[in-house]
Amino acid sequence: MLSRRGSRLDRSRQRWLAAFAGALIFASGAQAVEYVRIPAGTFSSVLASDATPGPVAYRAFDMRTHPVTQGEFQAFVIANPQWRRDRISRTFADAGYLQNWRSALVLASDQADRQPVVSVSWFAAQAFCEGEGARLPTWSEWELAAAADVSRRDAREDPAWRARILSWYARPATQALPSVAGSPNFYGVGDLHGLIWEWVDDFSALLVNPDSRSAEDGDKLQFCGAGAINLQQRENYAVLMRIALLSSLNASDSTSTLGFRCVRPIH
Repeated sequence: MLSRRGSRLDRSRQRWLAAFAGALIFASGAQAVEYVRIPAGTFSSVLASDATPGPVAYRAFDMRTHPVTQGEFQAFVIANPQWRRDRISRTFADAGYLQNWRSALVLASDQADRQPVVSVSWFAAQAFCEGEGARLPTWSEWELAAAADVSRRDAREDPAWRARILSWYARPATQALPSVAGSPNFYGVGDLHGLIWEWVDDFSALLVNPDSRSAEDGDKLQFCGAGAINLQQRENYAVLMRIALLSSLNASDSTSTLGFRCVRPIH
């Protein structure tokens, strides 16, 4: 299902291509969507390094309340035909890109517009976000928002909460996706669990030792190996499964359960 890791583009090229793509999109202007503020604070990631095993400070940011829908992405490709599945370069998306649609511009059904968009590449997701003055979240930002339940900022130590989330991963992937309408968590963000997997900006660096992420050799960020993995909270299987999936992808890959949402930094 997945392309070979050896074909992965280096991060600098990904950034250049995403910037180029962002310059082409949403000529008609960004549409109004709902974002909520995730306040600044501290958080302990499952990817915390040995050098900084405790909570790490993070800045405030705004996050989309729900994943991008098929209807929103349909409007995007209509306004920006270079992102249609019949016109997009294979540099930016694989053969599975938007293959669940009836045609290049028509969704699978009349009721599909509120379903989360899936089968989109990292490039397409990043381009969409840039079109509304945003970007894909980093793993740390996504993990922070996803750690909350309805009443707590961080519910990860609750075995019952972890079990509920893990139960979603056991559901058959062949089930039809429901509409985007999940109940909001503590921050007001919905559908972080139980609906789809989601792209993050730094997907290719997740299984690299965090202490090496600032190394000058950018190629070190592209590959993972058993000796580089440094995971905390190993009992949180659902989160670790998400990391494993994202780390196996190339920027042009698409799958039938992978979508995205956007975030806006606070300047």
